[in-house]
Amino acid sequence: MSINIEQKIKNLLKLHRQGVPFLAQWMVAQEISPQLQERYVKGGWLESIGHGAYKKFSDEVSWLGAVYALQSQAHLNIYVGALTALSLHGREHYLRFGESASYTFSSNLRKPPSWFVKHPWETKNVHICTKFLPNNVGLTNYSEGHFDVQVASLERAFLECLYLAPSYISYVECYQIFEGLGNLRPDLLQQLLENCGSVRVKRLFLYMSQKMQHSWSPFLDVSGITLGKGTRSLEKGGVYVPEFNLMIPKDLFEL
Repeated sequence: MSINIEQKIKNLLKLHRQGVPFLAQWMVAQEISPQLQERYVKGGWLESIGHGAYKKFSDEVSWLGAVYALQSQAHLNIYVGALTALSLHGREHYLRFGESASYTFSSNLRKPPSWFVKHPWETKNVHICTKFLPNNVGLTNYSEGHFDVQVASLERAFLECLYLAPSYISYVECYQIFEGLGNLRPDLLQQLLENCGSVRVKRLFLYMSQKMQHSWSPFLDVSGITLGKGTRSLEKGGVYVPEFNLMIPKDLFEL
């Protein structure tokens, strides 16, 4: 191996962060061609983890590390959201026995790259492409130690849980999680709710807020939140809540 080729791989490995893969296109930008990438694989420096991505030999790529690579190397509009973000913030109400999903969100990426989708992560990745919340509002960084990955804030993550209910999480579980969210920021909630594109989510959130009466609830200006017209039914045969023109499940109403 020539000195120049060996120096390139040494420089690359100096940039390595534990658990984070190297993306092929990013390596090209570092003047490491596809042919050179394959040479490093044959030389035992790198290992392929699927089309378009590699890892340092003997390193174990983590799901969060992979998301970080999509954010920092591919510059994709993707972040960790919903239950996974709540869990990272330490605020998931209880350990979901048998939970087998990790959640990513994007406003324009319909599907992550194939290497990410097909990789055998410890939990199944569920990717949601939606514009029901504004871009870049209520996002924060979570430190994994070796890198910082962009995740939804508590406020945004909980609204995402409501958006996913009842397909991925029950309304009752959402309310149980909501019980532990007594320190949400009303100014950020106001901004998210005023720009939220889902009438169902907005009405459901305000219903739970009124029912729970957290200390921050009085600071929300409901008059600035558009709630649409017509009844929204969360479940057939549920209980009608006239204030929010919302038909909710009986088990949620009785909590």
